[in-house]
Amino acid sequence: MIKNIGFIGLGIMGTPMAGHLLKAGYRVCVYDVAAVQREKLVAQGAIGAGSPKEAAQSAEVIITMLPASAIVEAVVLGENGVLGAMEKGAILIDMSTTSITTTKKIAAAIEKAGLVMLDAPVSGGDVGAIEATLSIMVGGPEAAFQKVLPVLQKMGRNVTHIGGAGSGQVAKACNQVVVAMTIQAVGEALVFAKKNGADPAKIREAMMGGFAQSRVLELHGQRMIEHNFIPGGKVRLHQKDLDIVLEAAKDVGVYMPGTALVSQIWNSLAAMGGLDWDHSAIVRGIELLSQTQL
Repeated sequence: MIKNIGFIGLGIMGTPMAGHLLKAGYRVCVYDVAAVQREKLVAQGAIGAGSPKEAAQSAEVIITMLPASAIVEAVVLGENGVLGAMEKGAILIDMSTTSITTTKKIAAAIEKAGLVMLDAPVSGGDVGAIEATLSIMVGGPEAAFQKVLPVLQKMGRNVTHIGGAGSGQVAKACNQVVVAMTIQAVGEALVFAKKNGADPAKIREAMMGGFAQSRVLELHGQRMIEHNFIPGGKVRLHQKDLDIVLEAAKDVGVYMPGTALVSQIWNSLAAMGGLDWDHSAIVRGIELLSQTQL
């Protein structure tokens, strides 16, 4: 039975995720570049670490939840990185959203060292992290997946083994395409309603009872109406995710015009200084071009 977990990356998502593991009775050693984030978890009973390597020492499972591919690679393979501290039988679970290429590179290095890695990106945003209802998409060896499944179930409700190394990231890429285009569709619909003299809140209420009903319409539609763009999922992270998708699409030859369009809308929000807004703020770009406001 797994007892010791190292957790690296304590942002909007990582902090509540690590918190659930603490509440479940695991011994959790945590690291983040921001000392204040570490202290939040230490106050809840975690053990603070001074480096990724230190967080991984004596851990049976090491979890990374980081914002970019290059950061994951540095944390795992770099100086004072996780790989230098992993003991025989330990499993690395990267729950970040990273490029498929980077994931496979790290997995190969871990395998070469005689160890195991799972890529397990998540969907559900800060609400899912707080409520432990995340959807977790896992790539890597089936046996390792089964071993860590009880750990993952403390953080998510829908935990699915997709296939081999990198397949979790493929699933997350697909998820981000659908979420991005749905957010765009909700934003367009609500602005269209307003421009035609209808109450966007009433339109949203009506759509919630039909085929347009979705988690995005429920949560992000409400954020749009309230103009509440305090970040759950930041524009900069969703923009990064779509960049990953479009690069992978280019590599394998997939036509993705809708994804490319949403990516350009993210760029317009970046020009407005909105990279750290919630991604439901896509409606602000649509409002500006439509010369209206919800």
